[in-house]
Amino acid sequence: MEKPRIAIIGANEAIDTLIKKAKEKGYETHVFAWECGDPGEKSADVFYPISVADKEKILEECRTLNIKGVVSITSDFTVNTVNYVARNLGLVSNSKKTDEVARNKYKMRNALKAAGIYTPWFVKVNKLTDLSFLEHHEYPVIVKPTDRWSSKGVTRVNKYADLRSAVEYAISQSLQGEVIVESFMEGQEYSAECLCWKGEYRILAFTQKMTTGYPHYIETGHIEPSNISSDKQKQVTDIIFKALFALDIKYGAAHAEFRTLDNGEIGIIEIGARMGGDCIGTDLVYLSTGYDYVGLIIDIACGIRPNIKKYSHYKSAKVTFILNNDDYNLYLTDKKRGNVLREFGITGDVGGSVIDSSTRHGYYISVQG
Repeated sequence: MEKPRIAIIGANEAIDTLIKKAKEKGYETHVFAWECGDPGEKSADVFYPISVADKEKILEECRTLNIKGVVSITSDFTVNTVNYVARNLGLVSNSKKTDEVARNKYKMRNALKAAGIYTPWFVKVNKLTDLSFLEHHEYPVIVKPTDRWSSKGVTRVNKYADLRSAVEYAISQSLQGEVIVESFMEGQEYSAECLCWKGEYRILAFTQKMTTGYPHYIETGHIEPSNISSDKQKQVTDIIFKALFALDIKYGAAHAEFRTLDNGEIGIIEIGARMGGDCIGTDLVYLSTGYDYVGLIIDIACGIRPNIKKYSHYKSAKVTFILNNDDYNLYLTDKKRGNVLREFGITGDVGGSVIDSSTRHGYYISVQG
């Protein structure tokens, strides 16, 4: 019997997990990505060396394949292509509105504010903007590109004298040369992994986030379950569901980053219409909760209502990124104790400068119980 076919956008390490899960579920995988040696190029049943940005060409290929669903998981960059191809094939997808507001931090802030969700002060600037109107603004602020991810171009600015260089750095990382400046929200940072089906929402896991802190807030690790109290989880859940509705995210995964603020508010940092990267969606959710997050996203993309079941799981799961010698020594200790479940790219060479998430020196996943 001929296998049903699924189109997968991207082929990197995280998406390779998606490819393998789709094959496990009985799909013939048709994978579209730049040809650069990524693992998904080999694990795909059929690989097409087409840029993930070339949505028209991918659609043209998919029209001949009787595709059942179009999917990707952790990449912001692939979201619009997934939705474009799926919409034009009459398959499950999010709306054009989602394409706009879920990938542009400035438009997202406006959408959340319009929905009555707590929003910090914010403004959009570019290289032509006279920044003098911010000379007497209250600091600190966060400066970041409106259209990038993985901590690229992000800087916390504590005084006006440092603002221009932070804006120039963010502009250099932006695809469109636009930057958002917003008031910094003090508080512990977390994220939530959400499942969306026909506008109905379910949070599968809360993740506690560790970062380098000032000035760039590069993520150093994530742990599940988080330490958020049950009462606070209820408050956060209500706000996230309201935000997902405001962004018109109705199908698939959603990754909500937020802070619990000292004033009792929940400050949403941003929400992506995809699962969390850094092994959160592909590994930590399943390891710490038993929910097959990747498999559920495949079901949704193929128009199948998700059947949320729990499998066996650990008491906790953590991903730790190697940024320096202390991180590497901690890795050696965890490995000696037998806690390391998986590792990637760790060589012991930690001499290179870490300026964003893409320049870290490998990572490992550890579990308890």
